[in-house]
Amino acid sequence: MSTGTIAASPPRLKVTRIGLSRDDLAMRLGLVALAALLLVMVGLPLWALLSKGFEDRDGKFVGLANFITYFSTPALLDSALNSVKVAAFCTVVVVPLAFVYAYALTRAVLPGRWLFQGISLIPIFAPSLLPGIALIYLFGNQGFFKGVLGGPIYGFDGIVIAQVFYCFPHATLILATALATADARLYEAAEVLGASRLRTFFTVTLPGAKYGLISAALVVFTLVITDFGIPKVIGGNYNVLATDVYKQVIGQQNFSMGAVVGMVLLAPAALAFVVDRLVQRKQVALLTARAVPLVPRPQFGRDALLTGFCLLVSTGILGILGMAVWGSLIKYWPYNLSLTLDNYAFANFDSNGWDSYYNSLQMAAGAAVFGTALMFVGAWLNEKTRAFHVMRGVVQLLAFLPMAVPGLVLGLGYIFFFNAPGNPLNFLYATMAILVINTVAHFYTVGHLTATTALKQIDPEFESVSASLKVPVWRTFLRVTAPICLPAIVDIAIYLFVNAMTTVSSVIFLYAPDTKLASVAAVNIEEAGTTAAAAALCVVIVATSAGVKAVHVLADRFLLGRLQAWRRR
Repeated sequence: MSTGTIAASPPRLKVTRIGLSRDDLAMRLGLVALAALLLVMVGLPLWALLSKGFEDRDGKFVGLANFITYFSTPALLDSALNSVKVAAFCTVVVVPLAFVYAYALTRAVLPGRWLFQGISLIPIFAPSLLPGIALIYLFGNQGFFKGVLGGPIYGFDGIVIAQVFYCFPHATLILATALATADARLYEAAEVLGASRLRTFFTVTLPGAKYGLISAALVVFTLVITDFGIPKVIGGNYNVLATDVYKQVIGQQNFSMGAVVGMVLLAPAALAFVVDRLVQRKQVALLTARAVPLVPRPQFGRDALLTGFCLLVSTGILGILGMAVWGSLIKYWPYNLSLTLDNYAFANFDSNGWDSYYNSLQMAAGAAVFGTALMFVGAWLNEKTRAFHVMRGVVQLLAFLPMAVPGLVLGLGYIFFFNAPGNPLNFLYATMAILVINTVAHFYTVGHLTATTALKQIDPEFESVSASLKVPVWRTFLRVTAPICLPAIVDIAIYLFVNAMTTVSSVIFLYAPDTKLASVAAVNIEEAGTTAAAAALCVVIVATSAGVKAVHVLADRFLLGRLQAWRRR
């Protein structure tokens, strides 16, 4: 190389700093906003409840004084023991009944299976006080069959019978799902090996459904111990935790002791939730890719016996519902049994009249729209945001928390948090908005799980392809994710609407005179002694909830069937 030639210098490396894309940043900001919203809806109200338990009526810190007072008061302690006793007894009764019914639906050849399945869901559409009202007509002091039970229906017996009606569909749905996932090869192997049907049942069927049985038992126990409507209507002098909370807050205006009872009520529900989570972790897939779906074969003896059982249970469900409907049409029970529609003139029994029903429709529609949007978008943000593990864990915790919190406890927390003078959100108190927010918070977990399950079924390649084509993430969400998940979105909306129509416990403390809901009005009307009008209002709620569900079924069959036609080959 000559001296006049200048050696070429090596190329300089261009160092670029890899940062977050605009989509990643937007999704992380959305996740932070979701966490803040859930904190306001669930976390802070519960914290307000916990702190109130350590204060006296004047708001001064008193440590454990309220708890000492509670556990040293025999009447209050007896209520806790009564709640556990009723919940345990109902669990022992409901789970076997629901298991046999679910077994009949999934493992037998039943005539009119769809009808039996529909009848089993009826209690879901009714406020919890409806079975209590029906039992008063049947076995009360002036009932058709008074004295048949060997004593008054008011108290333990009445609560148990009404709770069996109320909890039965929840346990049946869980157990039917557990029994539906069965591998026919196991039963074929048992048959080849000469195992008897009884032995096959105990060695194949029961072990396969054990996690469903545990979940059903925990759900029933939690529903019973946290329910307010049934013990309020038919409990009589048999006090339980739910009615104690109501008496302390509404009757005595003792919010500190109400908070203590609320925390005691929270303990068994939270314990059941933790046990259920631990059980679910141990559950393994029973239906593998090589599994052969079990198709029940006709067996006359078994099918006839299970059909008779389903007829008996369905008759009991329809009997209680029919008694409530008939009682709502009676002029003056039991002296004038002529039929009338006067009991549906609600203005004669409650100052709000039909406005309470219209308030319920408004609140249910608001919860369905706002709640569905929040739950689905929130689940999408939590599922599709890359990295950001700590914040995603916080959102997941806050999303699961409502399942362990009874409605009464959440309602109390809303009083202490939103009604605090220094809270800038105080303007929401006693408005329709707070009823909508409370209802969405109360039922948030199920909607979140439904949305998450639907989102997990979508191949991540959709997002990868969209990113490579520079398509904004929100456009992929609107054009791909939401249309694919449309059935799940509609399911969430219907779930929220029906539960908003029937809920009592979570809103009993939060309504104002102009925002009273139909379920709350039914409690007040029954408390005033006009049972027929309360039954009429419950019947209207049942008809509305069942009608909305029927529209959903038709839409799912025809409208969504066409929109989701691409799923079929």
